[in-house]
Amino acid sequence: MAADIAEQPAGFARLLEDGPAGAIAEVAAEVARRAPRSVLFVGRGTSDHAALYGAYLAEIRLGLPVASASPSAITLYGARPDLTGTLVIGVSQSGGSPDLAGVLNVARETGALTLAVTNNPSSPLAQAAELSIDVVAGHERAVAATKTYTAELLALLLLVEGIRAGDGRLPADERAALDKLPELAAEVLADRSAEELAQRYRFASSLVTTGRGYAYPTARETALKLMETSYLPALSFSGADLLHGPLAMTDPDVPVLAVVGDGPGGRSMRDVVTRLGERRADVVTIGAADVPGASARLAVPAVDERYSPLLDILPLQRLALALALARGEDPDAPRGLKKVTTTL
Repeated sequence: MAADIAEQPAGFARLLEDGPAGAIAEVAAEVARRAPRSVLFVGRGTSDHAALYGAYLAEIRLGLPVASASPSAITLYGARPDLTGTLVIGVSQSGGSPDLAGVLNVARETGALTLAVTNNPSSPLAQAAELSIDVVAGHERAVAATKTYTAELLALLLLVEGIRAGDGRLPADERAALDKLPELAAEVLADRSAEELAQRYRFASSLVTTGRGYAYPTARETALKLMETSYLPALSFSGADLLHGPLAMTDPDVPVLAVVGDGPGGRSMRDVVTRLGERRADVVTIGAADVPGASARLAVPAVDERYSPLLDILPLQRLALALALARGEDPDAPRGLKKVTTTL
């Protein structure tokens, strides 16, 4: 897991190279040409969190209605929704789960434009889709996905911004900003604060993660990583949902990891941290600036809010790894889990 985490700066650089980025631009241009009226995402686990990030991008940047598919409606109950004019995007690091490929097969039959985003271009998911994007993350050693997750995020960012441009090509200033991501990611991974924080929460019995907007997928992915590597019960809420009830359970014994970046989502989260502070909750923020009410911070560089999820998750992956080791667990062999999970 440590080796996979460390490869992410190189993974960003590889995906931004002319070949992979150009292939995504071609897909984006074709999607723009077909002009879908809505977008439907489908994914499981970590890839579903990447899909959630893609959903925020598509709804905000493309102005299209976006939804998340329920695979069981199609694969278990035999539903055949009319998806004419819909772009259906399947996101899966392995591309091997039958239910995801089943959704894309039915979507294609019922009028959708289908697209697979995967780390395995020869997978059943990629074969089921009309269009395919290879996130070129390379072989991932650990069961817990790390580098494939951020590769999916970057691929979806390039896709959505390419669709928005119309011809798949990003404006020069945006491309220049993205080219800085590998260096920024390396800076984040050089910080050892996550290891120190792991010792602080070694004996925690539960934990809460929270974020809003583009940061919400980061909160959900963090909770999953903690659960699958440390077996630590972790509940994830959007900042808004946290205030609608779950806030009542927070206290000094329930650590809260709050992703607080720049932009509208980050500004809203500052109010959430204030409310948590009123309850004397032990709050750690992930972001570029100190936030009143927090007891500690995992620092990341200030970037455009759309790019933040690619950096914010890095120290949290390190935290999950370090916390598992501190609790005497083996994060490379989570009990009961395999690299490819098959669901029908």
